[in-house]
Amino acid sequence: MSIATRTDTQSPALHDADSHDLIRVHGARVNNLKDVSVEIPKRRLTVFTGISGSGKSSLVFGTIAAESQRLINETYSTFVQGFMPTMARPEVDVLDGLTTAIIVDQQRMGADPRSTVGTATDANAMLRILFSRLGKPYIGSPGAFSFNVASIQGSGAITVERGAGKTKAEKRTYSRTGGMCTRCEGRGSVTDIDLTQLYDDSKSINEGALTIPGYSIDGWYGRIYGGSGFLDPDKPIRKYTKTELHNLLYKEPTKIKVDNINLTYEGLIPKLQKSMLSKDVDALQPHIRAFVERAVTFTTCPDCDGTRLSEAARSSKIKKISIADACAMQISDLAEWVRNLDEPSVTPLLTALGETLDSFVEIGLGYLSLDRPSGTLSGGEAQRVKMIRHLGSSLTDVTYVFDEPTTGLHPHDIQRMNGLLLRLRDKGNTVLVVEHKPETIAIADHVIDLGPGAGTAGGTVCFEGTIEGLRAGGTVTGRHFDDRAVLKETVRTPTGTLEIRGATAHNLQGVDVDIPLGVLAVVTGVAGSGKSSLVHGSIPAGEGVVSVDQRAIRGSRRSNPATYTGLLEPIRKAFAKANGVKPALFSANSEGACLNCNGAGVIYTDLAMMAGVATTCEECEGRRFQASVLDHHLGGRDISEVLAMSVTEAEEFFGAGEARTPAAHRILGRLADVGLGYLSLGQPLTTLSGGERQRLKLAMHMAEKGGVYVLDEPTAGLHLADVEQLLGLLDRLVDSGKSVIVVEHHQAVMAHADWIIDLGPGAGHDGGRIVFEGTPADLVAARSTLTGEHLAAYIGT
Repeated sequence: MSIATRTDTQSPALHDADSHDLIRVHGARVNNLKDVSVEIPKRRLTVFTGISGSGKSSLVFGTIAAESQRLINETYSTFVQGFMPTMARPEVDVLDGLTTAIIVDQQRMGADPRSTVGTATDANAMLRILFSRLGKPYIGSPGAFSFNVASIQGSGAITVERGAGKTKAEKRTYSRTGGMCTRCEGRGSVTDIDLTQLYDDSKSINEGALTIPGYSIDGWYGRIYGGSGFLDPDKPIRKYTKTELHNLLYKEPTKIKVDNINLTYEGLIPKLQKSMLSKDVDALQPHIRAFVERAVTFTTCPDCDGTRLSEAARSSKIKKISIADACAMQISDLAEWVRNLDEPSVTPLLTALGETLDSFVEIGLGYLSLDRPSGTLSGGEAQRVKMIRHLGSSLTDVTYVFDEPTTGLHPHDIQRMNGLLLRLRDKGNTVLVVEHKPETIAIADHVIDLGPGAGTAGGTVCFEGTIEGLRAGGTVTGRHFDDRAVLKETVRTPTGTLEIRGATAHNLQGVDVDIPLGVLAVVTGVAGSGKSSLVHGSIPAGEGVVSVDQRAIRGSRRSNPATYTGLLEPIRKAFAKANGVKPALFSANSEGACLNCNGAGVIYTDLAMMAGVATTCEECEGRRFQASVLDHHLGGRDISEVLAMSVTEAEEFFGAGEARTPAAHRILGRLADVGLGYLSLGQPLTTLSGGERQRLKLAMHMAEKGGVYVLDEPTAGLHLADVEQLLGLLDRLVDSGKSVIVVEHHQAVMAHADWIIDLGPGAGHDGGRIVFEGTPADLVAARSTLTGEHLAAYIGT
């Protein structure tokens, strides 16, 4: 191999191409941004800070990343663009120096029941190829090891032309060997449906016998079953013949005509399996999820024992290990097993698979298994799984955009994550990170702090520069950057205990623990040590227990804080009572909606492959309601003016005077308690930040009646200043007689606890044990665990 030798000794002059070393943003006005102008250095690590709702995501994701993706999409042909989501240009005057943006956000991975960690990262694909090459006995191609591929066989006659007009009929057979378990169809679980939850057999169809959500006699489904002709709609179901009952429950899809409309009739059971049971239960709407949990029992498939694979796929083994065994292994153990395989014929495949599995371990996810359903991953875990494909990437000069990559990470794991971010930067990439944790802000080359407040009080750049400059500056982030919580001088005395005995969920190793009640108890431990398994597995939400998990709140552009929290209901009733009209008039999604824009406030014009255009409705001027509705007032305000109020204004408005509405005032009080006083009641949920959504969900759950509150990482998405407010809220809950159990990594919450339960010592099968129980002061004094060491360093002892 020859290498060219340079003959020039003088250093070349700066090339014109080297002058493009900044991303320039001028006049950004997305969401609450107020003509923001910044210059971001390329090939550096830039961290965006600021309190929750200050405009960080609007600048990074809504402006820079969005425009980069839009410009890339425009390079495709108009035919291809027709199949892609259309994106409007962000509201910004100048965006210069952009590079290809790769977004690694905290969106939960697809909750399809067939999606696992292995299928989401291509590790399963490589494993299937490996077993198809080396597995004994040989059973077929890689598809024979896939639980998403069914075995198919077919035969028939084909006509073969023989020339000169002669033809001959020949028989052909076709077969494809798949790895799908035929009993559960690759889902790993089978369903048992309680028929008494589907219908009331004492009633007829026309009397409303069907009790499935959306199947009322007034709706389409009710009309289909009532007018199908396959059963008597006026006869009580308990008097049905065998044929009628079969038609109601199991009949295959059949074309029918009801009211001169062509429709498809299908039995209740197959209809439910397609519409509800094929989806992840947690992704369903709340009332449908409640019905499914009530009517359906999910049990492990007895044929495949939950592996999803056929018997043939499980019979083929490499060194006594089947593909089902490999996928069930902890990834760190699987990586070791792959390293010990010595087979020259598949060396490149083993190398690629080993690197992928090692990336899992390196990123702190070695405790997962490849058969873990992707919908069960937390937001932080999902984000790190997405990172895996980028760690070994050969791409450089790319802009990587991260949304709080330390979410769900123990302080011990944050150091590892910092190393990965720096590695991406050192390969010549621009790394943009939205972050609240001081440990990650500290490694930044450049910091941009937005604020000073949230919502309309934010949207401006308060500081731009180095970490040292941020510390010296007077911004909210700068003032709180070196804040260190102090241990409480006295801790509360428990009023009782919640006993957990022999907990074995996931990696828990027969855990016995007494969780004190009437105090603030914090469950800690490295990521994957078994905290959520212990708390959610042993303290299920139900009678007396209010559980606030990490699930993201869902909502369209028609949803807002007023609709999501149920606040709009008492407000509508108050308006209706004061004006002597129907409450439905005061909903932009019902009778009161502007007829021109259907209550959206804007008119959306679809321009095919070009970005759609949203223009303010000329009829209602963006107010969303008909003019006649706005003639009705309560306390001198119409409904659109009330929805434009902030939570603080509305709390005062509905607290006294003519507009006094206790039910609305209580909900507004809870929103103010979680620090959302600045939020507009009618602001679309799609424009809220992650921290705002987290607190909105917390405010909702505070309304539920219960003596025990279980919170899973409530500080996710919260700024250092917001964490102080959260601690005050938790104190008020405990002081009111509640028991609060928090799964948390934030040291400020640990230091504020009355009692700490620390799990570990490691993750996966190296964890699942109680390594410490006691007060924060005892944990710091002992320093016997990783949590103890990091908490001691945090408080400066």
